[in-house]
Amino acid sequence: MKLLIVEDEKELVENIRTYLMRGDVICEFAMSLAEAQDKLFSFTYDIVLLDLMLPDGDGLNVLRLIKRLRPETGVLIISAKNALDDKIEGLELGADDYMTKPFHLPELNARLNAIFRRRKFQGHTMVEFHDVVINTDNHDVLVKGKPITLTVKEYELLLFFITNKNRVLTKQTIAEHLWGDNVDALDSFDFVYQHIKNIRKKITQEGGEDYIKTIYGLGYKLSI
Repeated sequence: MKLLIVEDEKELVENIRTYLMRGDVICEFAMSLAEAQDKLFSFTYDIVLLDLMLPDGDGLNVLRLIKRLRPETGVLIISAKNALDDKIEGLELGADDYMTKPFHLPELNARLNAIFRRRKFQGHTMVEFHDVVINTDNHDVLVKGKPITLTVKEYELLLFFITNKNRVLTKQTIAEHLWGDNVDALDSFDFVYQHIKNIRKKITQEGGEDYIKTIYGLGYKLSI
């Protein structure tokens, strides 16, 4: 899951990032409306965790931008404001859920996962692509009923391919998904090929087919 946290409380941002990044969540953050807009124009995210009260404007304007640019992106509003009107307006504009500060991080994590499942997998926890099955709750991966062991990045990449099956993904798109805006600090995208090579090997070793096709000059595609 790739998450953008739009929040100006630095300590809260760090607490959320530290908690969520123990799993397979890539967390980026923006501490103002302007910074959030820059991020949203430059990158794609599965979910945006959005504070309504930003130092340079109303967080609802970020929500409006998300729904205009990428309506498929999930939005979880967090705010100290407990006014019913704010909650209703946010939900009517297309937010998926609303939490009032302070909140418990395990509950936040559960709600983010629920939004991710609804958005990506129609609420299902089991994701299948022919003989590959992924349990998004416990991250188990089965090939023809046999478990395989993937690293965190390999798991993220395989899930990314399945949620984008039959679409060509460039190396840069994959790199940005796996590393977020830290991708600018990388010397090359060679690690993308290595991750794909490892996934192919682990799947075929258990009798599965190599569904990840190389589209020369463009990138990679998961297809039959």
